[in-house]
Amino acid sequence: MRTARLQACRHPAGHNPTAARRANRRRPAAAAGFTLLELLVVLVILGLLASVTAPAVARYLGGAKVDAAKLQIQNISTTLDMYRLDTGSYPSPQDGLKALVQRPAAAQRWNGPYLRKPDMIKDPWGREYQYRTPGERAEVEVFTLGADNATGGTGENQDLGSW
Repeated sequence: MRTARLQACRHPAGHNPTAARRANRRRPAAAAGFTLLELLVVLVILGLLASVTAPAVARYLGGAKVDAAKLQIQNISTTLDMYRLDTGSYPSPQDGLKALVQRPAAAQRWNGPYLRKPDMIKDPWGREYQYRTPGERAEVEVFTLGADNATGGTGENQDLGSW
């Protein structure tokens, strides 16, 4: 009698934990998870979404690099003007844009560094910007040949410069 009372206190009427565990084990296999067919359908849908969105993302990133290069060229051109105000001339073709980061031997009134990091004279594709003085279109030119590193091109492959 006493054991029956203890069991009644521990478990509400009609509740048997052992029976509940056994019932959970008897669930049909189909309810336990996803079928192979369902997983394949989800993978196909994800693949279709990736194939549609990947080109758009690539175009967006390519356009962002072109915009970044334009801004960097403007920044370097302005910095070259500051260099000229301090030293009286633009850096020589031999010194190039590195003169904005490191003092050239011939620079008398160099007041730099004009750019904080050497990476600031690299284009978004990892190559150093090209520098030409005298330039073909201006007294001084800063430019990049774009992603393909070849003259001409459109989009991400276009030449970008201070002209």
